[in-house]
Amino acid sequence: MTRFLFFIDSLSTWVGKAFAWLILVLTFGVSYEVFVRYALRAPTTWAFDISYITYGAMFLMAGAYTLSRNGHVRSDMLYRLWRPRVQATMDLALYIAFFLPAVMAWIYAGWAYASLAVRFREVSIFSPAGVPVFPLKALIPVTGVLLLLQGVAEIIRCILCIRLGAWPQRLHDVEETESVILREKQYLAEHGEQAQPGRQRPRA
Repeated sequence: MTRFLFFIDSLSTWVGKAFAWLILVLTFGVSYEVFVRYALRAPTTWAFDISYITYGAMFLMAGAYTLSRNGHVRSDMLYRLWRPRVQATMDLALYIAFFLPAVMAWIYAGWAYASLAVRFREVSIFSPAGVPVFPLKALIPVTGVLLLLQGVAEIIRCILCIRLGAWPQRLHDVEETESVILREKQYLAEHGEQAQPGRQRPRA
């Protein structure tokens, strides 16, 4: 089961990091537009479209990756004080009641929306350059499928936590500083001064 969870995490990570490279395209497009607009007095007709298309693609395809890292914004003032089993029970109920129906609706509506855009080769209405926007809209149902896969993995994690009393391990590459500090405080509280680096127990 752990291998399956890590496979889904790895898939979400690969997709998220691959689309993260679009930040270079976004940066180049905006920088080029600023230069030609204010230095050469010759603004482009495509920079605005490129900026929201690349940013939109990054935003869409990073959703599953962020979910795999438990990185979505939440109000956890009370949540962090609960035991893992209580946390998992609450998460499981919310995934079933809200997440799954929302993602299924996203896929259903997004497929119809994207198929029309691809069929008519939809272009931007904001400039005369005719920048294609159908590739961006085609990502909408793909995002839904990735979120659904990652959501299933998170539901399995909740079930395992309820059974075992502790959260299963997940892949890590980036963590919030607050999470690291809280984990260090918990470790120090459990192990006392022996856990503090660079400190030695006084000799008798």
